Parts: sequence; structure tokens; C-alpha cells
Amino acid sequence: MMINIAAALAWIQKHQLPSGGFPYQAGENARPDATAWAVIALSAFQAALEQCDRARAYLISQQAEDGHISISLDHAQAYWPTPLALMAWSNSSHAQQAKNSAMQFLLRFSGLHFERIGDSVMGHDTSIVGWPWIADTHSWVIPTSMAITALQNGGIGHHERISEGILMLLDRQLPHGGWNSGNTLVFGKELLPLPECTGIALQALAGNTERHSIQKSLDYLLEELPRLRTPISLGWTLLGLGAWGLKPPHTDELVMESLRLQERHGPYSLPSLAILLCAAQAPQGLDSIFSPHVS
Repeated sequence: MMINIAAALAWIQKHQLPSGGFPYQAGENARPDATAWAVIALSAFQAALEQCDRARAYLISQQAEDGHISISLDHAQAYWPTPLALMAWSNSSHAQQAKNSAMQFLLRFSGLHFERIGDSVMGHDTSIVGWPWIADTHSWVIPTSMAITALQNGGIGHHERISEGILMLLDRQLPHGGWNSGNTLVFGKELLPLPECTGIALQALAGNTERHSIQKSLDYLLEELPRLRTPISLGWTLLGLGAWGLKPPHTDELVMESLRLQERHGPYSLPSLAILLCAAQAPQGLDSIFSPHVS
């Protein structure tokens, strides 16, 4: 059972498939999102470099001519794994062409947007351009945050699309702090935030906005942190806080408590486990885990 960090890393390594990809759960086929998260987590610990290269090659094999990566052939318009692949290709000279193609795709790709009418039941500004989960749908917090993070990690510091994505995230922040999937008020009622969405948004906004504009969201995560133990909520909360210099001193203890819960609930999915491992290793958020190694 993956009850410590070394065992969790070994579990990820063990489940690489002959194609070079990694499955979402043991016994399943390879998936681009799971493969990208495996590379990101293993790279954070400078582990299994040869396996990471094979996984990056698998991701390249899944890339379409226009630069995107779909979650599967059955869901060809679900382009949301593209930013994950872009981060997995970080610091790899062998993936430079794939990386450039993915960045150009993300800069061209956007969600459906429209002017907000006066009596709209939705509180957010539907005209601000971000990124969607799936082509031809509205933009939401998580895919927009991941696109911003991946593009900036890829070396694009300033771009009109990134700037508008930042505006979109700030517009989707709840009045009392935090984010959910991207709805703020419906019929005038403020909706509730979610820790993972808040952590992901804070990760993307680090270095892109003033602290006072997101202080309520930081306060929300700090208040929620003592109650969080599931890998995605805890992992993204730690990453989001870390991106703003607030990584808790007892991070390792929190991560270990989450890992031990597998004894009760069963093994985590590979992406969930990888996010938790990244949170354990990252000193200042997701960007800080990428090593200078060039393969």
C-alpha cells in the first residue's frame, strides 16, 4: 500500500505500460492526463528519468497535427489534457516541437463567449475569454488556470490570451473568497467555493495579480486546510498556498495522513496521487517542481 512518499513513487513507476503511457487506475489503458501527471510527479523528485522520457514520447504520439491532445479518441473534442502534456514536456529538448505546437494551439483555442444580458441569472461576465474543458463550450476555472500555468511555464510570460484568462479568473472569484468550477452568483445567490478549484486558480494567479485581490481566497484555504485530507483537495490547496509563499510547515505530515487513508478507502487514482506528491515536494507551488534537467 502507498503509505509513504517512496512507496507512492514506486507505485507510479510500476504501472507504466509498454506504450510508455500510464493508466488512470491500475489495470486500465494509458491516458494522456495520467501520463502527464506521472511525468510531473516523478520529475519533481528527479526520479525515473528514462521512464519519463518514454512517457513524454507517448504523449507526443497522442498529439494531433494542430497541437492539441484529447483525453481519448472517443472524446476527441475534450482538449483539456493539452496543458498537462505541455508541463510534462518541460525541460525536455526532445519534445520542443511538440511543446511549441501545444502552446500555439492553446493560444488559438478558446471557449464560447457571449455578452451578458441585463437579466442574466449568472453573476459572472460571460464575455471574458478563457479556456473550456471541451471545444465549443463555455470557459471554466480549472482549464483556464491550467492553460495559464502551462503557457507561462512554457516561457510565454505575456500574451493577450493570458491577460484575458487572468481577468476571467478574477471575475469568477467569489465575493467572499475562493472559486468553484466557475459560477459566482445564480439568481443573486452566492455559490460555495471548493478547495481544489481555489488552489488551482491561486496557482495560476501567482505572480499575475496583487495579493490584496486574492487575499480572501488565501484566507479561505487557510481556514479549510485543517479539515482537508483527500488527495486532490489537499494537494491543490498546498500547491495554491505554496505559490503565494504560504506552504505550511507541517505539509509532510498532512501528506502522510492523506496517504494513510488509502488503507481504509483503497488506492488513489494516479493523477490524484501525483498531485499529492507534487504538493509534498513543491516549495513554492507547481512551477517550482520543474528541474533544470534537459533530456
